[in-house]
Amino acid sequence: MSAEDPGSGDDILLRTEGRAGYLTLNRPKALNALTHAMVLRIDEALTAWEHDPAVETVVIRGAGERGLCAGGDIRAIHEDARTGGTASADFWRDEYRLNARIARYPKPYVALMDGIVMGGGVGVSAHGTVRVVAERSRVAMPETGIGFVPDVGGTYLLGLAPGELGVHLALTGAVVGAADALLCGLADHFVPSERLPELADDLARTSVHGALARHVQTPPPGGLASAREWIDPCCAADTVEEIHARLLDSGVPAAKQTADLLLAKSPTALKVTLASVRRARRLGPLERVLEQEYRVSCAALASPDLMEGIRAQVIDKDRTPRWSPATLAEVGAADVDRFFAPLGDRELRLAGPASSQEVPW
Repeated sequence: MSAEDPGSGDDILLRTEGRAGYLTLNRPKALNALTHAMVLRIDEALTAWEHDPAVETVVIRGAGERGLCAGGDIRAIHEDARTGGTASADFWRDEYRLNARIARYPKPYVALMDGIVMGGGVGVSAHGTVRVVAERSRVAMPETGIGFVPDVGGTYLLGLAPGELGVHLALTGAVVGAADALLCGLADHFVPSERLPELADDLARTSVHGALARHVQTPPPGGLASAREWIDPCCAADTVEEIHARLLDSGVPAAKQTADLLLAKSPTALKVTLASVRRARRLGPLERVLEQEYRVSCAALASPDLMEGIRAQVIDKDRTPRWSPATLAEVGAADVDRFFAPLGDRELRLAGPASSQEVPW
């Protein structure tokens, strides 16, 4: 393949060197946000490299200094929701298939999660076999702030986090650094940002284990481990209302701040998110969770809160969304259940075995 050229205008840069295939998301001015075409191009590259014996390792990274990927193109989602189109559902169908493929990829898939890694950026990295964070890493699933629900397998990953940390991150959309990403199972190793280029180069010449051994270090301390003293008992409650009440009553200033933060999120998105994470824990393999997320995402596309959240945060930037319903008390069980309703012939069907904990290298 041709050498990478960040100025080429291509949104995906592909290069092979030695034993590695390098995949670079190349929309730095848009924080490398994913488009449908980028998802399809990544999938094509994975197909080519899966069958190329010269490629032993795949490396994904982001162009520029700001991050791997900030998610999907939510302006496009807003326009699609406004016009009643199908482009978003079509995009999610292929994106979630790609997420599942990354999780099952037969060769080491190394994600360099430097800088901002949010939403869809988590989907193309945190399902990989080796996830590397740095001191600049900012990892999050911030969907409830725009009236949406964590997707791209996010509810699967957060459902596996220790205690109730996953529920906390899903509801609040809180951004975590390297140590907390490691604690929550969203990453595997810490490498300082300045050493990531050398790590990437080493992967062309040696095994993944050999390259990591040269560069992995201990991350700066995080904050979630100690915060579990209040996060776990508060977020173990059965409902968002009770979680909010426990946060207020805990007497911990950080918990009170979290309670206030929740009130700024979409009430519907909060309740659907809690149900999504709790259901994900019972569904089994990633594929089943992605199927559930597809139902939820398609339902959200028809919900007023998604359009309103994107409007307030991205289009008009007034930061004052008018949620409908406006309060948690107004969101009933039927309102939540409809997000999980079967889609009939529009279902995302991802047949696959349960995940093995063994890696083939």
